[in-house]
Amino acid sequence: MSLPTIKQEILESMLLCEKPMKATDIAKDAKKEFQPVMMHLLGLQKMGYITSPEKGLYIITAQGKHALGISQVTKEKANQILEYAPHDRAFHFYATVDQPLSMHAHNLRDFTSKINRADPLSLEFHIKRGDFQAWFKGLGDNELAQKMALLAKRNLQGETLQSMLYCVVNTRYRELTKLTGQVFPEDEIAEPEHVHEHTHENGEAHTHPHTHPHGGHIHQA
Repeated sequence: MSLPTIKQEILESMLLCEKPMKATDIAKDAKKEFQPVMMHLLGLQKMGYITSPEKGLYIITAQGKHALGISQVTKEKANQILEYAPHDRAFHFYATVDQPLSMHAHNLRDFTSKINRADPLSLEFHIKRGDFQAWFKGLGDNELAQKMALLAKRNLQGETLQSMLYCVVNTRYRELTKLTGQVFPEDEIAEPEHVHEHTHENGEAHTHPHTHPHGGHIHQA
C-alpha cells in the first residue's frame, strides 16, 4: 500500500535520527503546518508506523521504516556492514575535486569518529555529490544510504550539516553495534595510533595514521 505524499514526508523526516520528536519539530523538519501534521501523526500511529514512547513525543517504528522500503537487518548482515574495509575500499575525504585530504574512514565506526574532525566544506562537497550515499551502499547498508539521500535534500551547510550527519550516522552505528553484541567505544580501552604506508601505481608512497577499532579490524593468525 502506497502512502499519501504528506505521510511519507513525515515518516522520512522522522527517519533520519530515529529519536523521539515533538510534533512541532516534526512539522518544522517536514516544512509543513502543525495542524495537518498532527492529524497525520495520529493516523500513522493508528497504522503502527509510529509510536509514542511518552506523551507528546513520537518515533518511527520498524513497520514505519518498512513502509519506506527499508528492511530490518540480521545480526549477520550488521556484522558485514561494520567490517573493516581495506585502504582501496575506505572512504577518502576530499576538500573538492582533485584535492584529497589526509583523512580516511575504514568502517562505520571510523567514519563516525571522523565527522566532527572533518571540515564542514568537505562534508558539503561529498553530500552534494552523493559520495556518502554510494559508500554506505557499498558497505551493504541500504538504510543509511537512503538516509544520506534524504539528508542531501535538506541542503544543510556548515556545522548544521556536520551535526545532523553525526546524529544520523552515529545513531545507525550504535543500532548495528547493539545488534551484533559488540562493545561501544566508551566501554573500550583507547587504541594506539599506527602509521600505515601505501604505494600508488605511479610509485609514490605516502603514510597516514589511524587506529584499528575493536570489532572493526579482524586480526587473523
